[in-house]
Amino acid sequence: MKPFNDNDFLLMNDYGKRLYHEIAASLPVIDPHNHIDAGALATNKKFENIYQLWVHHDPYKHRAMRIYGIPEDLVTGSGPDYEKFVAWATCLPATVGNPLFHWSCMELKTLFGITDILTPQNAQQVWDTANNLLQQDKFSALGIVKGFGVEMLCTSDDLNDSLEHHIQLAKQQPGVTCLPSLRADSILAFDQPSFKGWLQQLQAQSTIDVVDLQTYTDAIVNRLNFFHQAGCLLSDHSLDSGFTYTTCDSNSAARLFQRLLSNEPLTTDEMVRLQSYLLYFLGNEYAKRKWKMQLHIGAYRYTSSVLRSKVGPAGGYACIGNTVDVQSLTHLLDDLDKDGGLPKTILYTLNPADNDVFASLTGSYSEGGVQAKIQFGPAWWYNDHHEGILRQLNALSSFGLLSTAIGMTTDSRSLVSFIRHQYYRRILCSLLGSWVEEGRLPDDWILLSTMVKNISYNNIKSWIKND
Repeated sequence: MKPFNDNDFLLMNDYGKRLYHEIAASLPVIDPHNHIDAGALATNKKFENIYQLWVHHDPYKHRAMRIYGIPEDLVTGSGPDYEKFVAWATCLPATVGNPLFHWSCMELKTLFGITDILTPQNAQQVWDTANNLLQQDKFSALGIVKGFGVEMLCTSDDLNDSLEHHIQLAKQQPGVTCLPSLRADSILAFDQPSFKGWLQQLQAQSTIDVVDLQTYTDAIVNRLNFFHQAGCLLSDHSLDSGFTYTTCDSNSAARLFQRLLSNEPLTTDEMVRLQSYLLYFLGNEYAKRKWKMQLHIGAYRYTSSVLRSKVGPAGGYACIGNTVDVQSLTHLLDDLDKDGGLPKTILYTLNPADNDVFASLTGSYSEGGVQAKIQFGPAWWYNDHHEGILRQLNALSSFGLLSTAIGMTTDSRSLVSFIRHQYYRRILCSLLGSWVEEGRLPDDWILLSTMVKNISYNNIKSWIKND
């Protein structure tokens, strides 16, 4: 029987073990998309207890606890931290088969040296052990990130964010590069009740009065320049289930935006046209700055009105949406491409039925001298489990070039989520090793070790930083 969570965890063959331990394990981590709080890093926050570090900011865990029937007061509510930690300890054994079980066991072992499975019976012991360790300097926010080997992480930040913590970190040079990336959804959120208030903030931040579409785009450009000066290299759009795109000329968009400012209702088709125009505009602006564009496609977020009212729009209750509208996606990319404004782009799908589609799209748009201009991003959200990662790797290798892949991303609010890079690398190395042992790949150490280095680290570093 193979031991659980030992040094060879998920490494199912000798060749994969060698690839991981000799090559992948020691490589630095570059994470192009997460929701880490830059303020925690800028202040080098120390956590009061393991709940605050490990459970409080993790919607993955919250979702599992709700499925298990734990009351919301002990998930995200006002219950005492220890009681909420025990609630998570009660739920964790029930997550067998879910990636949370693997991640949680790996996190406890890597961070605290705890190899026992967390249960209600040992919750007090784990609580005490972890909380004592959290008093040490190496368990500060920066210490934890450095402990996971993180070289660079890119957070998700609204256009109106001050970026004060990123600027502070750049001055401090703490040994970890923390860059902002633009979460641009608010720019297109014309149909949301929060848009008017957000627009007022944009005017204040940019010192530009928005009276028409031209002044709106002027204000956006003002903030894009601010982000660029703060080191931003990437943007991010959530194109949820039902995303559609159509070409819209500037005159039509200007008329639609004027009606919006006048509080005139727009039809669904008119809203799509206006959003499409701004999405096209933004893509071109990203390309001008050599930013990379990330498109997260396929979430359906309007499930539980009750949970939305309790925990906000990103509380872990969204589900997988419909498959992508390929015509709309390619229409967007093609409009940008034929006008010379297509930036390097990462396509993430939440619906695994789109894996082959997205992998095939990596060969649909290209640029001389640019390797993998369109990336099929790593298994994301509901796909970042063992089988989901394997499916993404197999799809990319079948329809694109696995050797040009850019590794893993956490897409998480939790500092301990960087363990997912190790998780991904173990699965990658085991897959390549199995192909060698089955005779599907040659026993060529230079070829495969170089491939692992590139996928785990070199590709994302050069892809982000190079024009």
